[in-house]
Amino acid sequence: MTTKTTTLARHLLRASLLSVSIVLAAPAFAQGARIGFVNSDRMLREAEPAKAAQAKLEQEFSRREKELNDAGNALRAASEKFERDAPTLSESQRSQRQRQLLEQDREFQRKSREFQEDLNARRNEELQAVLDRANRVVKQVAEAEKYDVILQEAVYLNPQLDITDKVIKALNASK
Repeated sequence: MTTKTTTLARHLLRASLLSVSIVLAAPAFAQGARIGFVNSDRMLREAEPAKAAQAKLEQEFSRREKELNDAGNALRAASEKFERDAPTLSESQRSQRQRQLLEQDREFQRKSREFQEDLNARRNEELQAVLDRANRVVKQVAEAEKYDVILQEAVYLNPQLDITDKVIKALNASK
């Protein structure tokens, strides 16, 4: 399972949040605002809702992934058998087996693409649900502890500003 789509979505989300945070934070810095930081990568790795979403995806797609792996192994075995048998086959038999292998490969590629598309779509749905929930929890923590600004991306961070543990704890408790 690839994470290119998820990583891209995270980077785009961070970039937009960072831009908005900078614009909103500038006046607050001038007034000595209370600032916090949340490590969103860590939150998405360690929070129970994120782990549950990952487990749900694995359960949902494990059967199809196994079927796809089995089909790939069958294709590989058929290809190896063809390579072994090719010298003893007649020209027409060789052509027929090549066509069969080509068709089997096309079917495998189609199923593989469909699997990745379905997995990416579901992963994005689950990630969005976790992010929505996490953003609500971050807002609740910020309001409860009277933070003026919560950042999710920073070049440098004083560890004292990191409230990721509080957010993960609150997110885990908000089941």
